[in-house]
Amino acid sequence: MKFIKLYESFEDVDIDSICKKYEIINYTINSDGTVDVDGNVDLNRKSLIKLPLKFGKVSGDFDCSNNILNTLECSPQLVGGCYDCRYNQLTTLEGCPQSVGGNFDCYYNKLITLKGSPKSVGGDFDCQYNQLTTLEGCPQLLGSDFTFYNNQLKDLYGFPEFYDGGVNYANNPISEILSLFKTLHLGKVIDLLNEYGVIQHNGKLVVLDRLEEVFYTLNMEIPEINLKNYEVY
Repeated sequence: MKFIKLYESFEDVDIDSICKKYEIINYTINSDGTVDVDGNVDLNRKSLIKLPLKFGKVSGDFDCSNNILNTLECSPQLVGGCYDCRYNQLTTLEGCPQSVGGNFDCYYNKLITLKGSPKSVGGDFDCQYNQLTTLEGCPQLLGSDFTFYNNQLKDLYGFPEFYDGGVNYANNPISEILSLFKTLHLGKVIDLLNEYGVIQHNGKLVVLDRLEEVFYTLNMEIPEINLKNYEVY
């Protein structure tokens, strides 16, 4: 039986008892008190305010969704499968894994920033239904779709360069610009919007000739441009 001190508490924590309580099996307790798990960790709907253990590596899925978490402190830093922290009270992703092999779901939280996001996600990255005004800090390596609809994004600075996966963007101020481009390869569009500095002054102003240059570069016909969410210069 091994004990650690968690969350700077003065009370020792019985790791084995906690693992038994949450049905965590095939685990290894490391010398620094972190817990590696060979398999999945399911903490869904446990009324958690904080994670009950300090995790190291989890080879399978890690699910801490549908709780009342306001911090991801003590999350594993490496997850081989999917990581799910949706439906919580998170305002930041600080403390989350730095590498996730499968999908990363953080939707239906209160995120205002993506700083602290994983550096790489092997599957989808889904941050819809938050309060994001920027993508700064988002993963730069994505294996599949990037979903950020129902936020408050007026620009896409910070978007991963050279990304060619699916982009789900509806119900953001930026949507009216992206919808002008009739293409499935929006990653290239976003790269050019950012490279040419099309959107200026914290998402308030669009430089029209720069926007038109994006169409020229992509050999696309320029549509009628009437923007409601931006001043046009």
